Amino acid sequence: MDPDAIRAVKRVSHGSSDDPHILDFSANTNPLIPDGVTDVYMSALHDARTYPPEPPTAYRAAAADFAGCEADQVVPTPGGLAAIRLAIETTVQPSDSVLVPAPSFAEYTREVRLQGADPVFVTHDAIPDTDPSEYALAIVCNPNNPTGECYDAERLRSFAASCREAGTPLLVDEAFLGFTDQPSLAGTPGVVVARSLTKLFGLPGLRAGFAVATGTLLDELVAARRTWNVGRPALDVGTYCLEREEFVSETRQRVAEERERMRDTLSGHYEVHASDAPFLLLDVGGRNIAALVEAVRERGIAIRDATTFRGLDSHIRVAVRLSKENDRLLEVLEDV
Repeated sequence: MDPDAIRAVKRVSHGSSDDPHILDFSANTNPLIPDGVTDVYMSALHDARTYPPEPPTAYRAAAADFAGCEADQVVPTPGGLAAIRLAIETTVQPSDSVLVPAPSFAEYTREVRLQGADPVFVTHDAIPDTDPSEYALAIVCNPNNPTGECYDAERLRSFAASCREAGTPLLVDEAFLGFTDQPSLAGTPGVVVARSLTKLFGLPGLRAGFAVATGTLLDELVAARRTWNVGRPALDVGTYCLEREEFVSETRQRVAEERERMRDTLSGHYEVHASDAPFLLLDVGGRNIAALVEAVRERGIAIRDATTFRGLDSHIRVAVRLSKENDRLLEVLEDV
């Protein structure tokens, strides 16, 4: 990490409200968690009196089955963002150029700049058509945050092949891919995949995730990863959650149905982007975004001011939650 860059780089804005009286549509986390998580956590808390296993084989095996790769390709991390940082700090050097999608997750830019490197912004849906040969690293978010759409699987694999031929590593952030039935790029040569348990399993405070890579990229991630970087409760709960196939299937179906219902209703008032993710991006036209966000909050609901994303100046983002909660959001957004 570049010392000069550390002093210059600022924090970025995110959704999420910790007000218990606010219904939070600003963060894209599952409002449900798998049954049995509390018991697993309490048992793991007792086991936390000793260091966690190193390497954490059970967690790696569950992550591999979930992502569709080999267990020895999994690098455990305390959340998806930690996997992103690990990938960037092992591939990027000061003065490098990095291909970054826009609008997209702002932490990519922050992490690139922390290395003293320069982000080069390309419209997110044009990234797969970009020549990667001039860059030290290329980044994509699939499905993209905040727009919500997945890349065509074959198009993305073709871009991964182009990156491989150019000798440019490709970082694919799949934080929301678990909400879809789209295939992962985990285990693809030349690719580092970053996965998060935060969103799908509704446990953002647990801080559990993983990276997947092969070859030299994997060797470098393993070498740079801190020993015991994921605590015992996160490992045990994460392992348990990754094995809950029925929970994942039910979540995908619920989110897909509710998302389309919300989109149909909201389309009568706003321009709503197509989405494969557990959120919707709304273009509200000439409305004052700050005033709209505040008006909705006064009704007890938090929504995401999406103008903090590069290139968006008239947008909000709303999560897909449970049916009755979504009804309340729709009622408020129609009213304001």
